[in-house]
Amino acid sequence: MSGGTDSSVAALLLQDAGYEVTGVTFRFYETDGSTEYLDDARELCSRLGIEHVISDQRELFKTTIIDYFIREYMDGHTPVPCTLCNNYLKWPLLRQLADERGIYHIATGHYVQKEFIDNYWHITAGADPDKDQSFFLWGLPQDILERMLLPMGALTKQCVREIAQQRGFMKAAQKKDSLGVCFCPMDYRTFLSDNVPSEAIVRGEFVDENGEFIAWHEGYPFYTIGQRRGLGIDLNKATFVKQIIPTENRVVLGDLVSLERTEFRLKDWNITNPTQLLDRDDVIVKIRYRKQVNRCRVTLLPDNTLQVALFEPLTAVAAGQAAAFYRNNTILGGGIIMGVVAVGY
Repeated sequence: MSGGTDSSVAALLLQDAGYEVTGVTFRFYETDGSTEYLDDARELCSRLGIEHVISDQRELFKTTIIDYFIREYMDGHTPVPCTLCNNYLKWPLLRQLADERGIYHIATGHYVQKEFIDNYWHITAGADPDKDQSFFLWGLPQDILERMLLPMGALTKQCVREIAQQRGFMKAAQKKDSLGVCFCPMDYRTFLSDNVPSEAIVRGEFVDENGEFIAWHEGYPFYTIGQRRGLGIDLNKATFVKQIIPTENRVVLGDLVSLERTEFRLKDWNITNPTQLLDRDDVIVKIRYRKQVNRCRVTLLPDNTLQVALFEPLTAVAAGQAAAFYRNNTILGGGIIMGVVAVGY
């Protein structure tokens, strides 16, 4: 329970359904030391008459998520902190705390559903397409999936706000949705500058695909593959970040076609049911939350990585990004992008 609209209404609905609810608030990161969210969650639990537990995981969050986030940018990659947090921190911690208290079911305010298919539990998309969060949960194991309760899955955000308002929880009903990464919701560049040595991010060269100098950039960690806006240059044509070379502090620019890929590989993958994913031609891959839905074929290689062969070229595939596999609205698995193969180069 973060003190926000979704987790608050989730607790309401679970209690209405007859469950004995224990509210848990994880302390992961607090901007400027603000703990208002703890007070909000505590107050809501008090009004519902349920126990409220605060679990301080700030140090673990720093080493698992924040340090990873910084390291990935400094390696020239595009990190996915929300995916890692959900799959490897938030849900496992919730399971651990439940086990310690002898509680079977675990729940959050995620806008997803689940379904039992061919003897496996699968995450499926939430009913609200604007809030669906299935993309972030491809890494959860069966022992967590089978214990999950997902009260938000069949609801829209508007409906959730109306429930909170009707029940008299006006503050929860009116809370704004959190946007972006929780510890740097607006500007990751400022966050990096504040958390790495000053000499680690310095001016370098923008170059073309032949290595010819174009202009100066502010430091390679400030750019991501596929970026077009915010480059600070005007070449009278659409220009995108094609490659980042940390060892040379260089950023290679190219046109959109030069960013097209027909293949990439994944590490740190999870597959819910291999027979439903591997070596099939009816799988959809997404590498972004809302964009670029492509058919693909997924193959397990001898080195235990996944090869993803695309039916049509895909642009801006970056090392470090997550890829999630779907059939219809069902999550089949996913992993972290580790390499790309160019088209025609």
